[in-house]
Amino acid sequence: MAMSTGGAEGEPMMDINTTPLIDVMLVLLIMFIITIPIQTHAVKMDLPQNQDTTNPPIDTVKNKIVVTPAGQVLWNGQAISLPTLRSYLALTLQLPTEPELHLQPDPQARYELVDEVLAVVKRARVTKVGFVGNEAYGNF
Repeated sequence: MAMSTGGAEGEPMMDINTTPLIDVMLVLLIMFIITIPIQTHAVKMDLPQNQDTTNPPIDTVKNKIVVTPAGQVLWNGQAISLPTLRSYLALTLQLPTEPELHLQPDPQARYELVDEVLAVVKRARVTKVGFVGNEAYGNF
């Protein structure tokens, strides 16, 4: 290890002793690393759920959607949710001939729900849609 001395005897040393500076910097670096919170990276994913392997109740000739006053949507008499309705409509479009879709909203059903059902049908691009039971609206 080489040491630096003054040029002549008795002259002061001109070099700075950096050892204490390095020690302080290392202590500050360690403290900084310890105090930083651990970063957790999470990716949110919708994992597939176990689905029923039974065939959905899709008729190849006609299917009927009923909107009840209780806020239920019925597909051929079976209560379903709007995402299930989307999947059923997608399946009907994959058939060789598109079946008719009969929509029968109850006169006492909420308009918002009927509107949501119509929006789902429109987004699915179903072309054979008809309203059933219009005579029930004659008294209104």
